[in-house]
Formats: sequence, structure tokens, C-alpha cells
Amino acid sequence: MNVRLSPTTRDNWQEAMQLQVQEEQSPFVASVVVSLAKVHIRPDGEQYQYAPYNLYNDEGRLIGFIMTAVDDTTTWSYWVTGFIIDAKEQGQGYGRAALQAAIDHIRAQYPQCERVNLTAHADNTRARRLYENYGFTATGEVYDGEVVYRYDLGSSR
Repeated sequence: MNVRLSPTTRDNWQEAMQLQVQEEQSPFVASVVVSLAKVHIRPDGEQYQYAPYNLYNDEGRLIGFIMTAVDDTTTWSYWVTGFIIDAKEQGQGYGRAALQAAIDHIRAQYPQCERVNLTAHADNTRARRLYENYGFTATGEVYDGEVVYRYDLGSSR
């Protein structure tokens, strides 16, 4: 299964705004509008480059949204954020495929990157299980009230 990352632009941002997670997941996941606002607000600092992407399946259907936030002056500050698989598309393997696509993109764009990070709300067991099954490990750190996970690219090159 493949998932294609397509930059979120003025031509497709409204489509991304329609994405919804399962009702029980909504307290744990930022909306697309919050992620898009971060592109311009840069809450983590000017050194971060934010890149939002719509996620499409092999048939060209929008199935989700994901964003990267990177400080390319480091080998370690590369983040996957704003990750949503639409409620009606969940449970089909798109989450794993989207993570793979995002990590492949980061690896190709930033060859100096040694690790990819993301966060998950402690009570979001479904997301945490996805990340752990993919190979992310909890670091013991907490960022903005969420558990930090790390994926080491060094061992998978």
C-alpha cells in the first residue's frame, strides 16, 4: 500500500479541512486548521521549517493529513506533526503507510537527519500502538503535555 504526500496549497487546503478523526480521538489530535496556522506562526521558533501535506491513496482519494517540522541545522530535530487519518479511512493500513512516506520524504530531503520525532497524548492508545509497532520508542520526555517518541534512522539506512 502506498500513500502519496502532496503539499497542502491554496488549491487543496479546504479539502484537508474536511478531515475528521474518530470522535473518541478528537481530544488527542490537533485539527488541520491548527497545523496550518503553525506554518505561519512558527510556535517552535524561526529555525523550524513547517511543511503540510495532504495524504492520498493509490486511487487519488484524500485519506489524511500530515506535517513535518524540521530544524535542518541539526541531525536530531525532525518532527512529524499534525497527523490525521480520516475516520472513514482508519484501520486499512494507511497510518503505517503515511508514516513511511513521511519518513522517506524527510530522509530524502535531509540526509543529515539521524532521527525522526513525534508526540502522542498519553491516553491516545491507538496512535501510540501504531507508532510503537512502526518502531518508534518513547523517550521518557514530555513536550507540550504529550509523550515524545523517536525513530532512529541510523539503524535503518
